[in-house]
Amino acid sequence: MTTGLDTELWIRRFHPSPEATARLVCFPHAGGSAGFWFALSARLHPKVEVLAVQYPGRQERRAEPPAEDIGSLADALAGVLEPWWDAPPAFLGHSMGAVVAYETARRLAAATGAGPAALFVSGRRAPSTHREETLHLADDGALLAEIVRQGGTPAALLEEPELVEMFLPALRGDYRAIERYRHRPGPLLGTPVTVLTGSEDPKVTPEEARAWQEHTTGATEVLTFTGGHFFPLRHQDRIGALIEGRLLPGAAPPQPRP
Repeated sequence: MTTGLDTELWIRRFHPSPEATARLVCFPHAGGSAGFWFALSARLHPKVEVLAVQYPGRQERRAEPPAEDIGSLADALAGVLEPWWDAPPAFLGHSMGAVVAYETARRLAAATGAGPAALFVSGRRAPSTHREETLHLADDGALLAEIVRQGGTPAALLEEPELVEMFLPALRGDYRAIERYRHRPGPLLGTPVTVLTGSEDPKVTPEEARAWQEHTTGATEVLTFTGGHFFPLRHQDRIGALIEGRLLPGAAPPQPRP
């Protein structure tokens, strides 16, 4: 496990909350940044404090190369997060972030004997399932067109060459890392897993979502929301309520509505 890393490089605390009774670490998608979780952090404040992960290669970390692979990224994050493991937080990851969260959880469980309090995985098939994907080898135009098609990036962004030049290396690096990822069998987590999917998301089938149960001895639940791959943007409040229901003492877990 990597240790001695600068936590301030890796973690954004948009709404610090000393009185919070639960903590949630959020991992963004490929090409995404910590800011993707700002609205959810505001929604959960002050009862749940959000620690949003900032990967290398973007925004104020753009001078750094993006991670070479998911394993090395998870190694680094396990070292960053270990100081919080006196009371393990919950994890939430979207798309690539779901896999990074899972692999980070595995490393922390192996090192400390305890996994995260809960694992929420959004918009991503189970690690044990595999699709052959090579978007990281596509030309810039095809790569950018795909992320706009998925709905997480405004098309107007492509009209800003300076912005495209800044975020394209991180985007391609993230896609290279996740598309080359291969799951390695090992000890199962003991963490409850909540799988969040979009009803129109081509990235995850119902079977691929249910396969997350193969990775934990804890309870696994699959919940479907309306929308495509970036359905969380449409359901911030409902997802916030769901997280509160899972993490806060005495809160009744709500069911998502269509």
